[in-house]
Amino acid sequence: MESWEAFILGIVQGLTEFLPVSSSGHLLLSKEILGIENNGGTTFEVLVHAATVLSTLTVFRNDIVKLFAGLFKFNYNQETEYILKIAVSMIPVMIVGLFFKEEVEALFGEGPALVGAMLLLTAILLLFSHLARKIERRTERKTEKPISYANAFVIGIAQACAVLPGLSRSGSTISTGLLLGNNRNEIARFSFLMVLVPILGEAFLDLIHGNFSPTASGIAVFPLIIGFIGAYVSGLFACKLMIKLVSQVKLYWFAIYCAVIGTAAIVYSLI
Repeated sequence: MESWEAFILGIVQGLTEFLPVSSSGHLLLSKEILGIENNGGTTFEVLVHAATVLSTLTVFRNDIVKLFAGLFKFNYNQETEYILKIAVSMIPVMIVGLFFKEEVEALFGEGPALVGAMLLLTAILLLFSHLARKIERRTERKTEKPISYANAFVIGIAQACAVLPGLSRSGSTISTGLLLGNNRNEIARFSFLMVLVPILGEAFLDLIHGNFSPTASGIAVFPLIIGFIGAYVSGLFACKLMIKLVSQVKLYWFAIYCAVIGTAAIVYSLI
């Protein structure tokens, strides 16, 4: 992998991790277009995912400090409740990641056709959430509510489904939260914070299973660094942008984008 390829892939990862268009799907499609063979394990993917985790920690650093400060008061307060809800949301993805990930990947496989189909599904979810909120505004029904434990678990199921490449994690979780009637600003914040532990956990599993190895990956150190920087910087931009877009309910543009790219990916797989 050349440095410029690593930089492009890093930017793609950073942008698409937070925007509701599927980072895994776009990475796969980008590698397909650039002709990059994935014969070095998941080293690059783990590294750029770590960069987006760092982006999230940077953007939400004050929130995270506040949450842990409340947690270590050792009483049931707002911060403790929020952390418990995040823990509940992680249950489905932990079950899938620990026990069924390989089976799911073997069943569905990967490739442009699958990515395209899942991007179309993402487009449908985004469109439904947009239409649901549009109907609420027209009927002047104010149904926005805080995230409950039950909501957190359902949103967690949506995150677990996003193990499939092309099905956007942020698109699935944010759309599900909006369809459940959760507060728009709160669901974006919750969606980005709930993924921190699963991503770090997956990186840890890759590390102990030997999937993360810069030496064995065949990728030089400099391209890995360039990819990390590209993912971190673009992740900062995308995270802040997504929070703003969710608050303004402008997700339908991403639904159109996912539909176009998904259709193109399916057509490409048939050529």
